Amino acid sequence: MLTWTEFEKVEMRVGTILEVNDFPEARKPAYQFTIDFGSNIGIRKTSAQITKRYRKEDLVNRQIIAVVNFPKKQIGKFMSECLVLGAVGEEGDAILLAPDFKIENGLPIR
Repeated sequence: MLTWTEFEKVEMRVGTILEVNDFPEARKPAYQFTIDFGSNIGIRKTSAQITKRYRKEDLVNRQIIAVVNFPKKQIGKFMSECLVLGAVGEEGDAILLAPDFKIENGLPIR
């Protein structure tokens, strides 16, 4: 079991996807994102295996939830700087977690 103190260390924030690109070097089909988390956190890059359900053009300007306090992770030639959150089905297809309403980038999830 996770303690409350451990959970509080996970920094989940709202961000807006600014840019989406194909990630042909990924082992499984994925996109690369550039995400704005507001002035305190700034712009971060990451990737996500969500090509089954989402088109690139539908993701730009969409708000998402991501963990922003993981260490950077090298994925091939790409450096991931955060983890976009989603619900993952049995076949590996993910549904992004997102706020219901447009809100300020960088707001914490609690």
